[in-house]
Amino acid sequence: MPATLKTVLVGKTKTFLFPPEGKPWHSAINKTETEGAVWLGKTKLEGDDQADLKHHGGPEKAVLGYADSHYPLWRQELNLSDFTYGAFGENFVITDQTEETVCIGDIYQIGKAILQISQPRIPCWKPARLWGIDDLTKRMETTGRTGWYFRVLQEGEVQAGEQVRLLDRPHSEWTVSKCNDLLHHKKGDQKAFLELAACPALAESWRNMLTKLAARM
Repeated sequence: MPATLKTVLVGKTKTFLFPPEGKPWHSAINKTETEGAVWLGKTKLEGDDQADLKHHGGPEKAVLGYADSHYPLWRQELNLSDFTYGAFGENFVITDQTEETVCIGDIYQIGKAILQISQPRIPCWKPARLWGIDDLTKRMETTGRTGWYFRVLQEGEVQAGEQVRLLDRPHSEWTVSKCNDLLHHKKGDQKAFLELAACPALAESWRNMLTKLAARM
């Protein structure tokens, strides 16, 4: 079955207090589903905020994708019936794709836009804080259900229901799952770190990180 864009989500920056006596934190992680076509620019979807531009957003993290098939697993494991689309702050929920089936450098057409997978998502503390689940970030890393980022090669409108059509796969050896496994579970494999760092389609920040980590081994 061809992959499909199940839904498109955007969100505005909000101030959160969790726990109530804690320090306020600001995030646009709380996304909601859109209706109709949405303009996708070089750095983000129209109507979407990215509160922490040091760690989110920009050309290499313009859109966060997530697998539709992960949600039934999370609902069962967390025993949360309302754990649904947007729970991780993603922009695209995509059917018939997972970290095991998509690769760094994959180029896709969705509607009028053309996108390329740039890097896996490194989970931060915000989903755990949002849902009050202390180990949620660790669970994302352990399961490999992290999601992945796209860069935008051609701007254009996108909307739910459109096919996610693969145009090119230049680096089939580097699935997002393999990259996650390398970073989180095989931290002593210097050779593999350097091989991944040499992948030209990988985001520069990841290439720099892997090179520095390999130098310490």
